Amino acid sequence: SPQVQPFLPQWLAQPKRVQKRIKDNLCPIRDVPGIHPRLLKRLQMNGIESFFPVQAEVIPAILQSASNGYLMGRGGFRPKDICVSAPTGSGKTLSFVIPIVQVLLDRVVCHVRALVVLPTKELAQQVSKVFNVYTDGTGLKVVLITGQKSFAKEQEMLVQKKVTGYCSLADIVVATPGRLTDHISQTPGFSLTQLRFLIVDEADRMIDDMHQNCLNQIVKAAFQVENDSGSNVIFQRTKPGPLTAAGSCSPQIPLQKLLFSATLTQDPEKLQQLDLFQPRLFTSVYSEKKTLGDGTETEQDTNNKYTLPEELSQCYVPCDLNSKPLLLLYFMLKMKFTRVLCFTNSREASHRLFLLVQAFGGVTVAEFSSRLTPNERQRTMKEFEQGKIQLLISTDATARGIDVKGVNYVVNYDAPQFIRTYIHRVGRTARAGKAGVAFSLVLRIQERRFLRMLRDAGIQDIKKHPVKGNSLKPLVQQYEEALCKLEKTVK
Repeated sequence: SPQVQPFLPQWLAQPKRVQKRIKDNLCPIRDVPGIHPRLLKRLQMNGIESFFPVQAEVIPAILQSASNGYLMGRGGFRPKDICVSAPTGSGKTLSFVIPIVQVLLDRVVCHVRALVVLPTKELAQQVSKVFNVYTDGTGLKVVLITGQKSFAKEQEMLVQKKVTGYCSLADIVVATPGRLTDHISQTPGFSLTQLRFLIVDEADRMIDDMHQNCLNQIVKAAFQVENDSGSNVIFQRTKPGPLTAAGSCSPQIPLQKLLFSATLTQDPEKLQQLDLFQPRLFTSVYSEKKTLGDGTETEQDTNNKYTLPEELSQCYVPCDLNSKPLLLLYFMLKMKFTRVLCFTNSREASHRLFLLVQAFGGVTVAEFSSRLTPNERQRTMKEFEQGKIQLLISTDATARGIDVKGVNYVVNYDAPQFIRTYIHRVGRTARAGKAGVAFSLVLRIQERRFLRMLRDAGIQDIKKHPVKGNSLKPLVQQYEEALCKLEKTVK
């Protein structure tokens, strides 16, 4: 039957296409119009002579939207929001770092004018490093808030109390959602009323992971009325509404949203929540490189379809949240799975699951995450390859791209949110022509989305593998004892 296409708003249906192949479409940095000489010099110092296609399209678009300076007076048009959908490694970070640093170069007073929100600490650190490179020597201040420092220390980095009131110590804030919302609600003097750019990187993950609330809080804080300093009222923002004569008299700082993502949701309802203003979408659907047996690469335009190992069997188990740990124990103890690489979505989840399986007993288990030192990771990996460890519980970040010998099973304990993550994970087994099995534990509410994600990527051959509740019953009592044990150790 023909698939019914959801109704797409025009901007989604007719995006600006960005060239796929990066190597054939590099653009010399001097050919991109409007970049400040100071930044050109800094790019060259960093060995960057050419922009990737995404950068060459997006940098001018952002610069253009701020061409009248970041304060807009009467008759100035409100800039359009920008969405960029391009795969990992296509240069998204520089696409926003360069124009934002440039637009803020001539600011006089320090206020938070750019805020970048990222789902993980690692990503946030990475992005703040890039900002530091390009703001170096400009007087612009970049502050990273991810909860790696104490809350009080972060507060000191963000604001300073003076006789005249609070003043900002940051022009650009790079943050993870949890810590950011804490500062919005608990840090006196931390103000977003002058915010000009809100950048949401890995946007789909931010929308999916229930961080929607965080985005709402940012917007609310950006349009809050400042009561302490009367002088500021001239730049007071009103929530954008219909244009009225009265409204267009006082200058307004527009708040522009820039969304970046490897897989931007096509779901109109989700995008609706983001409340975008006349958005423009830039997108590139990339071809995958394939390595042939003799080591040469061929570019295969797989039309966004992914190739999986020939010998891989894929199954999924519909389940509910409480039965997930039981299912894993059932696989290990009753089905006698060996050499299992098990993926969770976070470091905390990995650690907790590891402690739980350990408390249950009967399975040689280890964890593999950024909690471990590189030496510990190597040792763990070696023991796993020797078969001394039967279950290795890992995070995506740690296992990404590593070649683990002899993985028989990959278990997606948390169903991956992106097709890329799925491909990466299941690709740890069935390597070099050996057979392997991938099991995904999928919550019933995720099932449709999960299957659609695979189907859209051209993956048809995944089998449903229900496990009856009765098979799990014998494990329940010992599992509950393990839970009690765990609560005690955690305390």
